[in-house]
Order: sequence, then structure tokens, then C-alpha cells
Amino acid sequence: MRRTSLSIAALTLSAGAIVMVARPASAATSGIPNRFAAAIAFDTVNKTVTLPAFRGEAPGRGDTWFILTESSDFNDAVRRGINWAPKLRNALGTSAVQRARLEAGDRRGHQYFTSHSEVAFQAGVDFSGARVVIPGPDFFPPNPGTHAGPIADAKYSPLFTFGDGVVYNGAQVANESGKHGKLVKLDTKRHTATIRLTSGFYLGRDVLYISTEASDTVVAALENATFAPNLAAAPQAGNDDSSTSAREPIIPIVNGPLGATNPQRQGLQSAVAGQGDPLNIIREEPECSDPNVPSSCSALDYSPLWDVHPVVWTAQAIAAGQRVRLRNHQDVEAAFNAGLLVNANPTGPENLDPEIRGLRALGVVVNCPPMFVAPV
Repeated sequence: MRRTSLSIAALTLSAGAIVMVARPASAATSGIPNRFAAAIAFDTVNKTVTLPAFRGEAPGRGDTWFILTESSDFNDAVRRGINWAPKLRNALGTSAVQRARLEAGDRRGHQYFTSHSEVAFQAGVDFSGARVVIPGPDFFPPNPGTHAGPIADAKYSPLFTFGDGVVYNGAQVANESGKHGKLVKLDTKRHTATIRLTSGFYLGRDVLYISTEASDTVVAALENATFAPNLAAAPQAGNDDSSTSAREPIIPIVNGPLGATNPQRQGLQSAVAGQGDPLNIIREEPECSDPNVPSSCSALDYSPLWDVHPVVWTAQAIAAGQRVRLRNHQDVEAAFNAGLLVNANPTGPENLDPEIRGLRALGVVVNCPPMFVAPV
């Protein structure tokens, strides 16, 4: 963990409340918050967030609406109140980043584009398809025939650049073909989009994040997200080195405890059974107050491109009553080293990160920008 205290403050979330969120301060006096500063509102009962919606266009898709959640440029991220993700620059030159151009709006340069500008993309999304999830005998893995509804066009990625080395994460959520499965409401007059959130954990703290795309159609179906295979081109499966990788691990528990009312409930089997979110564990989060001090800055290692590292409780651990809900990656690593957990993909690339050493990647990327990390 590399984190420090924050100087951007937003109003504290209270149970059962819709909370208006404070706007970010200037880059000179603030860092990146662990609460998404650009959010217009959080609904903690229904787990939604309302964000600015940006206009665009994509070939064959007409008017396109997208949200903006990350920038690889620090000052730009702070000014917009979005997550800073410098590792996204490592995906430049791959098909995981599409080119875009500014068609209208502020002519001072793309760094000033707003929700009233218009961005022209190389590619868009076909939202017209129907999502299909067919539970398997043990719920997960699902049976063949499971597939995503929205399908990305050939050159689509949520990551885009205007060609100056800055990478944005701008998931497209609606166009003339339909809308994203997580889009609750789009207000084209007010330029806002309300998005459904997913619950997870980071270092024992509750996390709410958006899940918008996956590089595998089955995983996209489970996430109710867009199938965007170009995300798999982002370097590098099983590697989260900030100098070379555009990814960061996420750890799903395949076969955690079941039961919708079970306080220990967790896992992909439980989620496919309709018992709730899988409660995945993320490795890092976009928090930083001083980007010049890497040892205390999580955001230098953060990416919204989650590299899936699934693990499975062994039959012996389950029989011995050792299977419990896990809330941080250290506990996953301890259980893994004790032989209670094993890799769900034992032939995948091994991660050498010392805090999750030995866990193996599935080879699937999911775009999951965090919106809220509970305070310590």
C-alpha cells in the first residue's frame, strides 16, 4: 500500500442517503481523492453514482454519450475531479487505446474539453444485443451460451487519446443502438449519467466501483458490461509494474460462502446465483496527495484496468470450516501461502508482486473505475 492523507474533502456518505459531492480544489492545493470528486451525487441505498455525461460520435453509431473517469495527466485529473491513472500511458501504441479528435467545443485545446464539447471516436458500441447468463451446475463457471449484450466495434476501447500522450478512460454508455446495462438514467439536457455501482473491498475497506467493459464475453456477461476484446492488448497479464504495465490486479473468489443473508457471503458462484455482488478484492486505488513521493502515492500504481486473478477455496479448507469472507489482498496471500486457496487458472502468468506473489492471471481485463473507498 502506498497512500497518504487527502487534502480534497467531500461530504461523508451516510447510510440510506443521496449525497451531493464537493467539487475538487485546484491542482496547486490538492491531490487525488479516494472519493470521486466529479460525482454529482451518490445514492448509497441503490448503489448508484451520477456523473457528468459527455457528447461524442462514432462511425455508424451516431450520437454517442460517454463518461470520463480517468486521465493519465495529473493536473488534468485534478482539474476535472477524476481518477489519476498514469499507468494508462503504458497502453499507448496498442489497440487498447483508440484515437479521437475534438469536433466542437473549447478551441484552446482538448485539455479544456467539457461535457458540451463533442469528441469524434474511431469506434463505438452496439448496445442492441441481449445479455445471456446461463448458470452452471455450481452456478460458476456458467454454462456455454453465456455472452455479453453490448458488443464493441472492431476498433473500440474505452481508453482514448488525442495524440499528445494523454490517455483518458471514457466508457461509452449510450448511442442510437441502445444503452449500457449499468446505465440507470441519461439526461441529455443536463448532461448527466446515473450509473449502477458494484461493491468490493480494498484493505478491509468497502469500495464502490463502476464496471463498464471486459475483454472476455463471459466475464462481460457476468459484469453486465460491454464486451471489448481490445482491452486485452493493454500490457501485461500478471504484471502490475508501474513502468511497463497498464493493469492492476483484482482478485475474485470463485467459491466463497453462499447465502444471500450470510454475513460471510462472497464469490462468483454467489453472484451468479443472484445473491449479490461478488465482493471482489482490489489491489490498489487512486489515492494521492503528493505525486512526487512514490512511496506514499497509491495512484502511481493504480489502473482501472483490472487484471483478473481468480482464486478458489480448496475442498480441505471448506471441510475444515476455514472458508470465510476475505476483505484484503494480504489475507488472500496468507490463505494462498497456507494452501487454503489455489489459483483458478493454474497455467496463467504468475504475478511477482511481493504482496500477491504466486497468484496467476486469467488473461482477462475488466474496466472498473473506483468511485468511493471508505475512510480508515
